Amino acid sequence: MKTVQRENRVLIVSGGSIDDAFVLDLLEKNGYETVIACDSGMEFFRRNGLYPDLILGDFDSADRNTVDYFKEQTKVRLEQFPAQKDWTDTELAVRRGLELEPEHMDLVGATGTRLDHVLGNLQLLALGLEAGVQIFLMDAHNRIRLADRPLKLTKSEQYGDFISLIPYGGEVSGLTLKGMKYPLDGATLRQDVTLGISNEIVDDEALIFFTEGKLYVMETKD
Repeated sequence: MKTVQRENRVLIVSGGSIDDAFVLDLLEKNGYETVIACDSGMEFFRRNGLYPDLILGDFDSADRNTVDYFKEQTKVRLEQFPAQKDWTDTELAVRRGLELEPEHMDLVGATGTRLDHVLGNLQLLALGLEAGVQIFLMDAHNRIRLADRPLKLTKSEQYGDFISLIPYGGEVSGLTLKGMKYPLDGATLRQDVTLGISNEIVDDEALIFFTEGKLYVMETKD
């Protein structure tokens, strides 16, 4: 089996929908110092001949043969938790990853058919803000971050064609957008409106400025 290339980053592979080609490309292009699989996220590694550094979770959704297989691998550490617990497996993995004080964390396998888990995983991005670590929740069509300060996006490096902005935890005030198809100047973005959905970068750079609140920044493509 091959081992995973690393740098000063953390990758978490959760048990939702996984596009193998997409995740393999991430592993090829990004160096990860630590790679964590949570619960059935371990299936991705087995079928692609890879080893994560750590597998954790209650293992209730993983194939028993896969669990037994990784228990036999001395290069992989397993931590099993009870099924009845306060945190999801993905939250356990994110918290464990943040203990490593990374500069960057990518979270994949966190979207899928279970919308309750998707919403819960989106909330986990706030743990990154608290720790001063940028977490990107990613799949083949979306890259999502949670911002508590202005940021600049470049058209050459954007992920997909569309930018959507959704407030987190209350209103976002003083929202100003420049370099985008639908600019704003000091607007208030409330949780009961869709004003921030489906914008586009039209200049080389786009500025997202706001004075108060937290904002999901979603880069998406069909």
